[in-house]
Formats: sequence, C-alpha cells, structure tokens
Amino acid sequence: MQKGSIVYFDSPGKQNTDQVLDAVAERIRKGDIKHVVVASGTGETGELAVAKLKGMGVRVVVVTEHCGAVKEGECEMSRKAEEDLTGAGAKVVRATHVLSGVERGINKKIGGSSRTEAIAEALRALFGQGMKVCVEITIMAADNGAIPCGDVEVIAIGGTESGADTACVVRPAHANGFFNFEVREVLAIPRKHRKQERK
Repeated sequence: MQKGSIVYFDSPGKQNTDQVLDAVAERIRKGDIKHVVVASGTGETGELAVAKLKGMGVRVVVVTEHCGAVKEGECEMSRKAEEDLTGAGAKVVRATHVLSGVERGINKKIGGSSRTEAIAEALRALFGQGMKVCVEITIMAADNGAIPCGDVEVIAIGGTESGADTACVVRPAHANGFFNFEVREVLAIPRKHRKQERK
C-alpha cells in the first residue's frame, strides 16, 4: 500500500498551473519518475514546466497540436517557441490528437460519431478536460518515441483550454495498445469540471 496527496482545485483553468507544477515537482522528488509529458499549445506551459523541473533529473516532453489544428496551414506553437524549448533541453512533439484525428474531420463533413471520440468524451465528462488531455498527450508522445512505453511510469500534465490543472502518474501505451494505458496516481485535478447546465 502507498499513500500520497492529491491537490484538488475548485475549478479548472490556467490559474492552477503553478500549483500543478509544485505537485509534480514534489512527486518527482521520490526519485522514480524520469519523464514528464506536458501539453502546451503555444509553448508557454511547456516553458513553465521546463523552468520548474530544471535540475530534477527528468526529461520534459512538450506535446503540441499538429499544424492546422487551429487554422489551416498554421502552427499554434511558433518555431521560435519550439527552438526555445529544445534549447532548454525539452523534446517537442507535434502530433495529431490521438482521440480525434481524422475521425473529427469525418464527423464534421458527414456527421455521426466515432468510438474514439466517445472515449475522449467519456474521459472529459467523468474526470475533466485536463485528464483527457493527460491520456491523449502521453499516447502521442509514446507513438512518437519521445518517452519509453510499457511497464514504466511517467507524469502527464494537462489542462482545460490553457495552462495546467491536472497531473497524474501513468503507465504509457501506444494508440494501438490503448487499453494497456493506466492512470496510477492522480496528483492534481479540479473537483468540479463541468459547466453548469441550465435546468
């Protein structure tokens, strides 16, 4: 049996970023984690993570969206931001969202739903957008060879829209082995993550 602490936030959002990174740093001090995966659209959250975790003996992998995710032909993370991150020792992964990808394009064009997007929506509804992001970016990093995969543990950091509000220790898996993925510890998470529904 193990005991640990979880940081609970009243609501999701960027305002939680510093406390998430503090929780991650505290967990890293136990000495068994060697890789941290962090979601970062523009690179800002990635830079904060790299600065906070510098000298702690972990490899930081910053996962960003594929070019064209926001606007056709454009990358949300600039080349300069990517160069700054790699210059600081991080690995940057640009990849298609594993829990949407081409399925979202099909749904936009002809309608319907997909099992992949159902998994994403279930994660989002049950645990919040940040947890869905943690799962997704870890698989994206594993599929790109940026982190080890198999019976190892890494920390994943995700958020809701921007910044970070969720962190967890996970057993990574590749997309084609999705059901080998495990969330083993929750380090930080919003207690409430849904928008209030109208009655």
